[in-house]
Amino acid sequence: MGDGAIGIFPPGPFFLQWTAMNPHADKPLHVCVLGAGIVGLATAWQLHQQGHRVTVLDRARAGSGASAANGAQLSYAYVQPLADPGIWRQLPRLLLADDSPLKLRLRPDLHQWVWGLQFLAACRTPVSLRTTASLLALAAESRAGFERLMNEERIQCDFSTTGKLVLYPDATSFSSARRQMQLQQALGGSPQHALSPIESVAVEPALASYAGRFAGAVHTPGECAADCHKVCLELQRLLQARGVRFAFDTPVTQLRRSGGRVVAAETPQGAIEADAFVVALGTASHPLARSLGLRVPVYPLKGYSLTVDASDAPGATPRVSVTDAARKVVFARIGQRLRVAGMAELVGEDMSIPADRVASLVATARALFPEASRYEELRPWAGLRPATPTGLPVAGRLRGGPSNLLFNTGHGALGFTLAFGSAQRIAAQLAPPRKVAIRPFPAAPAACSA
Repeated sequence: MGDGAIGIFPPGPFFLQWTAMNPHADKPLHVCVLGAGIVGLATAWQLHQQGHRVTVLDRARAGSGASAANGAQLSYAYVQPLADPGIWRQLPRLLLADDSPLKLRLRPDLHQWVWGLQFLAACRTPVSLRTTASLLALAAESRAGFERLMNEERIQCDFSTTGKLVLYPDATSFSSARRQMQLQQALGGSPQHALSPIESVAVEPALASYAGRFAGAVHTPGECAADCHKVCLELQRLLQARGVRFAFDTPVTQLRRSGGRVVAAETPQGAIEADAFVVALGTASHPLARSLGLRVPVYPLKGYSLTVDASDAPGATPRVSVTDAARKVVFARIGQRLRVAGMAELVGEDMSIPADRVASLVATARALFPEASRYEELRPWAGLRPATPTGLPVAGRLRGGPSNLLFNTGHGALGFTLAFGSAQRIAAQLAPPRKVAIRPFPAAPAACSA
């Protein structure tokens, strides 16, 4: 699988690949999933549903990384990648303005430079079109998988289906958004509508005081929101009840190879052996792959969030999820809380929360929704989204890598949205080949001669 591509099946004859992973091809595998964020837990759930025995390792706890306090939006229908041709026009302001939602701090890090150049190379119309089509297909699979979990298990995660509004500040950006909307609809996306500010307020009355400050919005009525951390905890509970083993506070120090396979994950608590391994470690997937001589094109895309108590006053707190496209900030109602999240910084493995970033999020929230909260108890958070240059996640076996090692990472800001879809694709690669009964054709009657 090429860098940044979504892998559906490993290269080569599938039966030979699968039997190499599992010499006893008629029995389930023991699969070790590295990472207990939403992507790793969704993968563990799908593998368990398929009948495999699963062990999950994590250096911390379930949902404690980028899944802990993300933007909470499930953007199944509006998946415009960050690597968009419009980035070239915005680049000087985005990189140089003090209040820019995109920040780049150049480091003596070859990986950062290579990733950045590949990102800029991906900011072309043909690449963006291909990425959009692939993301929409994966998002549709993911929605089906998550809704199946919701329907079957009735998990508690502040789930809502109230739609989403993406606000655009000027006529140019709104026109570009309408073109993206038309593209997505042509590719089979969900119904979407371009709205004026007045029409947007009719959909979300909490925007009334902000109506004169944006040019228009794209409305996607079917979009959802949920508390990703609660989903992680519910998945952990369900999996443990079904016998899945968890090892928390257990970092993986290395993967031990034998021939063309990984035979064990080494940890401070000892080695864990398995038939197959899935790396869902977010930004930590890159150094682990590098230790095996492989390259996963993932770099940290740092984001921030605030979680505030929401007002119950009519028209104060948004019910519809809202994205401010100019500031790259999203708003999602989760229960009695409002999640305010956004920004994108390429600053390495920096988990600090600068006061000016918190102040910027508060200022944006007050500008759009001044009555939504008192904005006193902010609960600030920072997380590192694992991003690929194109925006396509890596989901499968790497070319030249061990035959029983798969990666599921690189979802960027769409980790929650795409988690169950990429989990299904990983599980498909570890599924036993179907046995098809071949019945001999009956002998045809001999031809008569004249």
